[in-house]
Amino acid sequence: MNLHDEACQYHQLGGVSGKLSVCPTKPLLTQKDLSLAYTPGVAEPVKDIVGEPSCVYDYTNKGNLVAIVTNGSAILGLGDRGPLAAKPVMEGKAVLFKKFAAIDAFDIELEAQTPEEIIAATKAIAPTFGAINLEDIKAPECFEVEEKLQKILDIPVFHDDQHGTAIVVGAAILNGLHLVGKDISKIKLVCLGAGAAATACCKMLFTLGLKRENLRMVDPEGVIYRGRPNLEDYKFLFASDTEERTLKEAMRGADVFLGLSAANLVSQDMVKSMADDPLVFPLANPVGEISYEEVREARKDAIIGTGRSDYPNQINNVLGFPYIFRGALDVRARCINEAMKAAASRALAQLAREEVPVEVLRAYNLESLIFGKDYLLPKPLDPRLLSFCSAAVAKAATESGVAKINLDLHQYLSSLEGRRAKLI
Repeated sequence: MNLHDEACQYHQLGGVSGKLSVCPTKPLLTQKDLSLAYTPGVAEPVKDIVGEPSCVYDYTNKGNLVAIVTNGSAILGLGDRGPLAAKPVMEGKAVLFKKFAAIDAFDIELEAQTPEEIIAATKAIAPTFGAINLEDIKAPECFEVEEKLQKILDIPVFHDDQHGTAIVVGAAILNGLHLVGKDISKIKLVCLGAGAAATACCKMLFTLGLKRENLRMVDPEGVIYRGRPNLEDYKFLFASDTEERTLKEAMRGADVFLGLSAANLVSQDMVKSMADDPLVFPLANPVGEISYEEVREARKDAIIGTGRSDYPNQINNVLGFPYIFRGALDVRARCINEAMKAAASRALAQLAREEVPVEVLRAYNLESLIFGKDYLLPKPLDPRLLSFCSAAVAKAATESGVAKINLDLHQYLSSLEGRRAKLI
């Protein structure tokens, strides 16, 4: 059976279409239950919420409900296919929220073309949700949508294509540099790509210590340098004061290559020109800017990360977004800010350095897994991710002043451990 047939059959297993359903959380067995769930009993929490709006978190699922909003203009690896075709992907995202962080999520596919239409529709439905996950909306529209919605709404608005990727990339680079003994503030980094993920990754790396003057961002026209004609506004932040104009020139002496562009744009000679012990992350999917095998052949000393599951060090957003939203929801954060993102990145990096438990080894049919060049990031099925990352995010939200409630962080960590046990 080929991949098309296997995947389509999976989406119809058991005679049920799709990957999601809605299940009640309270008993509905008696007439009394019905009168409490709906009329007349339901009027009582309604009146409480009118008097004190924060009661909505006590009486409804708002605090554990995320909207996954898209217009299908940048479906992963497929481009602009529209909202209907986006639905299987968004359902898949909702399944991951539930599986890894016990978060309920509704996929919301919008027939909307402009940022204004997406913003208006999302604003209108926001009272239902505790947070908004923007997904598969093309650049540069996604920047405007996220920025304006976060200003309008008092709940987190998070474009995962940008920030989820950035958080995981940041963790991988921190650990790669740790292994080779390099200081992030002193490295030269080349980023091939200037879209949503690339710009977010570079902003995250700035937060983690990368110096702006040591970045070379490259788009289809070459290096983004200060004074380049007709430079889009959002690229000014990434413009370098350099004489380098081409990717080939930029790659000379680089410590890190980060690819978030398209297939087969990097040559082995470019990789050979990099500094000793380079980090090479060709993340274009499904085919990278250069293949894993080509990098390994060109540089035995390279640490390699890709977007694929069939090679070591997969940069996978599932390592980030479920736990970031879990922590943000649990403290009722107003937003997901830079401090929370950096905390998630550092938590991921730290977890990879811990001893790997037996249940993770069994899940991947491995005898051992030790922090090193082929294990920079935790495995997606590592159950410790929930407590490690969510607690770090909640703590950062509290310390940075965006949490609406203050949790006892020690008790919260214990509650996450209990929740984790139920997910395993």
